[in-house]
Amino acid sequence: MRRPWRAIAAIALSLIAFWSWSPDHSQAAGTRKAAKAKPRALAPEKCEPRKFRIVVDVGHTPDSYGALSARNDPEFGFNFRLARLVTAKLKSEGFTATRLLVTDGKARPSLFKRVGAANDGRADLVLSIHHDSVPDKLLETWEFDGAKSYFSDRFSGHSLFVSERNPHFTTSLKLARMIGRQLKEQGLHYASQYTLPVMGRYRRQLLDKDVGVYRYDGLIVLSRTRSAAVLLEAGSIINRDEEMAMNSSERQEMIAGAVAAAVGEFCERR
Repeated sequence: MRRPWRAIAAIALSLIAFWSWSPDHSQAAGTRKAAKAKPRALAPEKCEPRKFRIVVDVGHTPDSYGALSARNDPEFGFNFRLARLVTAKLKSEGFTATRLLVTDGKARPSLFKRVGAANDGRADLVLSIHHDSVPDKLLETWEFDGAKSYFSDRFSGHSLFVSERNPHFTTSLKLARMIGRQLKEQGLHYASQYTLPVMGRYRRQLLDKDVGVYRYDGLIVLSRTRSAAVLLEAGSIINRDEEMAMNSSERQEMIAGAVAAAVGEFCERR
């Protein structure tokens, strides 16, 4: 069943005011702030769930909604629904300082907004939620609801990304691996296409071939945050079958549970 995009956008916009910077901060000021910020000192080894500050970032914005699914639904809606569920699951597991981060505006300015919000809030962890597509050259056409649409059933699966430029790269990689293992235990597979030449400029270095963790240094939300940071591409919405699965409450609950279990394991081992 297709979700009401306008209702999702309205809910998201109602949350933006809490996280957005005040109006007198210009984009340039935000960029300078993110660029000049110095890495935080390493967090204490002990992790208390109720004090562990997690930012669950909703990838993209209502204005810059990311990819379109095979059935023409914006990625932002998928991201928002799953990120909200992940946030609720983490809170229910005792991580009560978890916050959902929704930003507004165009793509690049919004990236610095989310980095600023996470850094200003002294986050211990940033988890950015996205859903995947493929390069345009791999798309095929079909008709859905009387409209020309695009799909690619060639690839499927989730993937995890970390940046070596992040001041807590080792910690980020450790958590990404834990999330990957939890997803694998649920019977889910990762997207292996990022190692293939056909991906062109989207080709990435595979850091963990068992659970699908890739290196992606160019992502601002990973490289500019002063905390550990992981980006999860939860599944491919350009794949027609997987899009339907990603729209199901069962798959969303499965992923949210896997993320919460991984964060719990990560905290216990700190």
